[in-house]
Amino acid sequence: MTDERVPRTYPQGVPSWIDLEAPDATGIAPFYGAVLGWSFTDAMPPGAPGHYLIATIDGQDVAAIASGAAAIGRDPVWSTYFAVDDAEVSAAAVERAGGTVTAPPADTPGGRPVACVDPEGAPFRLWQAGRRLGAQRVNAPGAWGFSLLRTADPRAAFAFYSSFLPWAWSPEASAGFIRVPGYGAHLAATSDPGILDRQRFAPEGFEDAAAGFDALAPGEAPHWHVSFTVPDRDATLEAVTANGGTVESTGQDRWTRHATVADPLGARFAVSQFTPPGG
Repeated sequence: MTDERVPRTYPQGVPSWIDLEAPDATGIAPFYGAVLGWSFTDAMPPGAPGHYLIATIDGQDVAAIASGAAAIGRDPVWSTYFAVDDAEVSAAAVERAGGTVTAPPADTPGGRPVACVDPEGAPFRLWQAGRRLGAQRVNAPGAWGFSLLRTADPRAAFAFYSSFLPWAWSPEASAGFIRVPGYGAHLAATSDPGILDRQRFAPEGFEDAAAGFDALAPGEAPHWHVSFTVPDRDATLEAVTANGGTVESTGQDRWTRHATVADPLGARFAVSQFTPPGG
C-alpha cells in the first residue's frame, strides 16, 4: 500500500525536532519504548562510535536518543531544535543577539545542526533541514506535544529569540504562547488540512502556536522543557515508575492533566493528557 501522508515541514522559527543526549542510548531506549510506545532504528552506520536512535510511532519519526563521547560526563537532557532556513546566518544572528554558539553549523546526512546557549544559560539548537525534515508525528499519543522555555525573564527571552526567529507574543494575554505567524495556514495547506477547523474553539491565533514560556521552579536552571502527549496521564505515570523513572509533580488546568517526570538517568520531561472543558 502506498503511504500518502504528506511530510510535515517546518517554517523558520518553529520547533522542529527534539533529541535526548545520554551516555547510553541503547540502555535508556527501552524505558521510552515502554512509557511512550516508541520503536527505534539506529541512524548511525555499523561500527560508528555512538548511536543516534530514531524513535518512531507507526513508522513516523517522533524524536531521537543520541549517545557517544560528547554525552559522557554530561547530565542527560532533552534538547529542542528550531527550524532555520540558513544555519550559518542564524548562528551569526544568535551571537549578535548575545547568545553563544557552542557547536557551529555542521554537515550531517539529515541536515545542519547548531548548538547554542541563550543569554540566561538555556541550551537550544537550530536545525537547517536536509533529508530529515523534523518530527513527522506530533500532538498525538506518545509524541512530542510542546516545548516551553522555563525562564526567569520572559520579556528578555522573547527579545533575544525574536531577534533571529520570526516570533510573535502578547505577554498580557492569558494564553502565554509564542506564535509564528502563518504557521497554521502552512500546516492547513500541507500536512494538516483540518487544523483550522479542529482548533476553532481555541484562543485567537492558537493555530500559529509554536512554543511558550513557563515559570522556573525553585532552584531550577533555565531550560527548554519538552512535553509529550499521552492518552491517560495516570496510566503513563504508572509506566514511568514501573520502568525505573520517577514522578516529580502532577497538576491539572483547564485543558490538561499533566506531570513532570524523570527517566532512570535523570532526564526530565513532561507528559500531558488533553482534557478540554466538557470533553
